[in-house]
Amino acid sequence: MDSEPDQARRFPFAVPLIVGCALFMQTLDSTVIAVALPAIARSMHQDPIRLNLAITSYLLSLAVFIPVSGWCADRFGARGVFRAAIIIFTAGSILCALASNLSELVGARVVQGFGGAMMVPVGRILVLKSVAKPDLVDAMSYLTVPAVFGPVVGPPVGGFIVTYASWRWIFLMNVPIGVLGVALVTAYISDIREETVYPLDIHGFLLTSFGLAGLMFGIETIGRGVIPAGLVMSGLVGGGICVGLYIVHSGRIANPIVDLGLMRIPTFAEATVSGSLGRVGIGALPFLLAMLLQLVFGLSPFGSGMITFASAAGALMMKPTAAPIIRRWGFRRVLIVNGIISAVILMLYALFRPSTPYVVIILTLFIGGFFRSLQFTCLGTLTYADVSPALMSNASTLASMVQQLSLSFGVTIAAMLLHLSLHLRGAHALATRDFVAAFIVTGVLSLISALLFLRLSSDAGWELSGHEQIPVRGVAEASQSVTDAAAEAD
Repeated sequence: MDSEPDQARRFPFAVPLIVGCALFMQTLDSTVIAVALPAIARSMHQDPIRLNLAITSYLLSLAVFIPVSGWCADRFGARGVFRAAIIIFTAGSILCALASNLSELVGARVVQGFGGAMMVPVGRILVLKSVAKPDLVDAMSYLTVPAVFGPVVGPPVGGFIVTYASWRWIFLMNVPIGVLGVALVTAYISDIREETVYPLDIHGFLLTSFGLAGLMFGIETIGRGVIPAGLVMSGLVGGGICVGLYIVHSGRIANPIVDLGLMRIPTFAEATVSGSLGRVGIGALPFLLAMLLQLVFGLSPFGSGMITFASAAGALMMKPTAAPIIRRWGFRRVLIVNGIISAVILMLYALFRPSTPYVVIILTLFIGGFFRSLQFTCLGTLTYADVSPALMSNASTLASMVQQLSLSFGVTIAAMLLHLSLHLRGAHALATRDFVAAFIVTGVLSLISALLFLRLSSDAGWELSGHEQIPVRGVAEASQSVTDAAAEAD
């Protein structure tokens, strides 16, 4: 059998493909459960609204454990932690399938969330540390496509399973994927460890975990009428206070669990902060399309999912074109122009009507899927363009925290705009007009995200884009200064 380095040379993009498939399993699971909640509620003799705890508990578990994921990867080895995360997520899936009441389901979802919290950032660490920087654009395109597939494939898969089989299969289908994932990780991914591992920042871990959990809880429940408003505001305020305390704490210790000094790296800061507005749109879109096609157009979950699958097809078509486009035009121009195109297409979805031919809807979703996937491939690559290898774990953790908040915020904004439109109309049933503001607002946020990249230097990410240019003065120095600061603190 080939050694691990030989296997890596033979299959240069094996790592991003394997990690991407693991992310596909996680994102697919997160979307199919939303479709299956009514069926689960009937099976457990529960109010469907209470079943929302199965989603909230998963997200809170993610929030608690994401901050420590980078440290665990450095301390125990990224491959071992990633493999353990797949096993834990798969075990949690089995427990979900076996659950006979709400308490058991919530507990099993917490286990799943723990596995998912380690799987995403640690999987990204494996890609970043296994692939040479000139190949990172191609690697990120392989990583992005499977992850984009999950939210789009989820509705038709969930609808099919709930319609023709037991809801328990939405969790059991993770088992063969998980088993295959563990085998592929063992065969094709080398063990990656850091030579120097700092002690765990326990106080920082508690502050970031409670801060992120409080914010996630508040964002997910605000305006839905399921949780008392006082408790929702307590979560938001408490989470904000914990985040503020962590900012103070991180400046006082040598090796914080999340290094906010990464924000001094221009490309990382722009891709993370400016890109978060664009992720609001991608977070809201699956929710808005499912509600529009099912509740207004009258399609079944399976039928609406088959239409929205066009977005995934567009994302798949993007993969072979991402690297040539970025190498031809550079990150700054692609993020601005492609971001504007993506935002305009997102706003065009506000024109969908029940009378709109399905072929027009499918074609528009296909084109939108292509440009959105290209945008997030650019963002995912540029984020780490100037991050030194020693800071990759910390960078992946911080980026994952911001991205998770952005995606959740997108669904919250969309839901609140739908409720506001209903209230202003004095209606109780959604209509096409209620979705206009939601698509326009999320599109405008994506447009602002694209325009913010005007602040980027023209040769940002020069090494990854393939341009024969000297990096902007200050970029390399910023990355090195963050690394030096950590070394001096040690």
